[in-house]
Amino acid sequence: MNIHTYEKVWLAASMVLIVGFIATITYGAVGPGVSMISDDGGSIDPSEINDDERFEETGVTHVGGNEYEVAVLAQAWSYSPDEIEVPAGSEVTFYVTSPDVTHSFSVVGTNVNTMVVPGQVSEMTVEFDEPGEYGILCNEYCGEYHHTMEGTLSVVPEDEFDLTELSVEAPGEVESGNETTINATVSDGMQTDLETTATLEIGGEQYDEDVTIDGAGSESVEFAVDADQLGEGDHDWTVTVDGEEESGTLSVVDGANDDSGDSDGGDDDA
Repeated sequence: MNIHTYEKVWLAASMVLIVGFIATITYGAVGPGVSMISDDGGSIDPSEINDDERFEETGVTHVGGNEYEVAVLAQAWSYSPDEIEVPAGSEVTFYVTSPDVTHSFSVVGTNVNTMVVPGQVSEMTVEFDEPGEYGILCNEYCGEYHHTMEGTLSVVPEDEFDLTELSVEAPGEVESGNETTINATVSDGMQTDLETTATLEIGGEQYDEDVTIDGAGSESVEFAVDADQLGEGDHDWTVTVDGEEESGTLSVVDGANDDSGDSDGGDDDA
């Protein structure tokens, strides 16, 4: 059978277009590193979400290596957390659910776009190779303030990312002539050990304490403060660890005994 030259050209062009369509669809599905949304996240009682270990505390969890998990609650009319930060070069699995009505979790500029249904946990995994900032939006109408439901996903350079947390316990007042302590607890959210330095600044002085924390653990650091060295008055203090900071004020007050009476405590005889 003789096929005209023009027919051959059109057949060839059609085959190229078909192959191009298939390649485009394939790349859109798996090219950016996004897996198809599955029901692997399971189901959950919307009234007991806070009792589920994944959603007791929302946010980023380091699983190991370059892998992270992010638990997100979508609720009228906000995300918790509404600001998410992960390192570049990471593989991130999102677990998203809702306690109230149907929402969506859409990361603008990526293939992360899923409906969030109460009673279901949407699960999706994506790789973020380069630093950047992405908006998070709800594309399912969820009520009066649907248009205000948004968040931010920041992908930062790996050397700028950490999951260190700091909490400080400090007295508000100490008497002159005494010593007191300022206690800092440093928590490491990464699975790898952390060696860092906790710094206290107070009364023009700086105190540094080295601390080593096991992966996913915490350690306490105690700073001894001499009230006489500070002098009476209010003294602002700041504790910093790896960019985390807490501050407060310590007041040194006169510790003299103002009680009146007989020095020997004896009875007066007539």
